[in-house]
Amino acid sequence: MPAEIPSAIVADICFVGREGGAVKSLSGFQKGHHSLPSAVNATTLAFLGKLCAGELAEQAEARFQQVRTGLGYKRRELTLALQSPSALLTAPAFSFEIAYGLEESDPARYTLTHTLRDLRDATLARQPAFDGLFANLFAELSFALRQGASVEAVIDAIEGLDRDDGLTVDYPSDCHDCTITVPGVAAQVRCTGATLDLVFHRAGSPAELIDGFAAVRQAFSLDPELAGLIG
Repeated sequence: MPAEIPSAIVADICFVGREGGAVKSLSGFQKGHHSLPSAVNATTLAFLGKLCAGELAEQAEARFQQVRTGLGYKRRELTLALQSPSALLTAPAFSFEIAYGLEESDPARYTLTHTLRDLRDATLARQPAFDGLFANLFAELSFALRQGASVEAVIDAIEGLDRDDGLTVDYPSDCHDCTITVPGVAAQVRCTGATLDLVFHRAGSPAELIDGFAAVRQAFSLDPELAGLIG
């Protein structure tokens, strides 16, 4: 990983993008024959897998071809495993998953999640060919922390800063996580203790999300406790 993503502190990096729609809009749904799911369980997820099979196969194949031609991979270097409602593309330097699911709060709607993980060389995200392949796709950047962090300590550090520094923090009474607002960064920063997650207001490319993280890292340098969290 490049210096902007310190490998001594960050164990893994994950880019996530989400979208969704009505289950009845999927090509496999037959009006008058199928009923909309009313709960999320193994049966309804298996039903979703049948409904979205056409869309998933088309999307996965398109992504396979884009990665193959865009990054110049050979046949032996790429695999595509398709098992609806998800598909996994595995390349030498990363993996990319497309997964359909049902919304817990409204099972009549589906979620479509794109996840880029296992990025073995994060400098790849800065290469135009790679960055262009995933433009406007991701709105979340998640870091798994090697040693973990004390959420209470993060809260205390931010609350101990001069208010002019601009960092603010919100948290529930049990402090199981906290949400940090960083001036000039169009994202909420969530610390769970095990992960540090950036949730952006709009989708972007991998390089754009890493730029946002760099700004957060700069803001965290105001305090040794915060600086130690992300290097």
